[in-house]
Amino acid sequence: MSQSIHITTLAENSVFRSGLLAEHGLALWIEWNGRRILFDTGQGCVLEHNARELQVPFQDADMIVISHGHFDHTGGLPVALRRERPVDVFLHPQALAPKYVQTKNGPAREVGLPEDARRALASPSARVRLVEHPQVIADGVTLTGPIPRVVSFEDVGGRFFLDAQCTQPDPLTDDQALVLEADRGSVVLVGCGHAGIISTLRYVQEITAHRPILAVLGGMHLVNASAKRIEMTIRELRRLKVQCVTFTHCTGTAAMVALWTAFPRRCEGGHVGSVFSFEGAVNPPLD
Repeated sequence: MSQSIHITTLAENSVFRSGLLAEHGLALWIEWNGRRILFDTGQGCVLEHNARELQVPFQDADMIVISHGHFDHTGGLPVALRRERPVDVFLHPQALAPKYVQTKNGPAREVGLPEDARRALASPSARVRLVEHPQVIADGVTLTGPIPRVVSFEDVGGRFFLDAQCTQPDPLTDDQALVLEADRGSVVLVGCGHAGIISTLRYVQEITAHRPILAVLGGMHLVNASAKRIEMTIRELRRLKVQCVTFTHCTGTAAMVALWTAFPRRCEGGHVGSVFSFEGAVNPPLD
């Protein structure tokens, strides 16, 4: 017996449908096997509006997963946690740390968890669950926890720091992916892929007994990547035999064009309002 996994984009940088709104950020809604999961929350400017237009009951999520602690993935927490029934919120401890990005001209810009999101996490509606290693959070749903950085050509994708003086680089240890067990392989959701999309997929295979990668969806943070890194990423995606690549948010225009060119029949954009479906298994992973 199997059920379809349905993934709906609630917040993203692009929109091609009337009545919906875009913002710099990411939020994905997952429905499968009676479970409803909110993966990231965007900045919070469009989450409620888009959910209403798409008839998505995001405030009734059974769980919330935060991919990492940047504002464009956590800013919608106050809206998502405006609810009577408490909900588990899964994140790495470092998602709560101060975070900054170094600008070319001027002072560093704070990019971490917004203060109202921090207050929301401390409210009775949030049961914070810290994830520091791979963790099964529901049947067929696994969080990677911190991802080992094993690919030499990948980095965090920007000048990120833990302090406003930009003296302590932020390794973004909090970056994690969500893995859904589908009939034909793993469906992998990433927020920004700061750990490196290839490092992420290799680790997913390691913790899932080397199941095939059916699909990867989300931001890949190749917006600042060199042509060489993009080329090597495509080569590794081919080697991993990823069957579907859906890019969003911080993937970057050059990388999107290159991915679409490399995988013309296996590549899709994940703009606001997009819905992706996969046949999901309710049985243990394939041998």
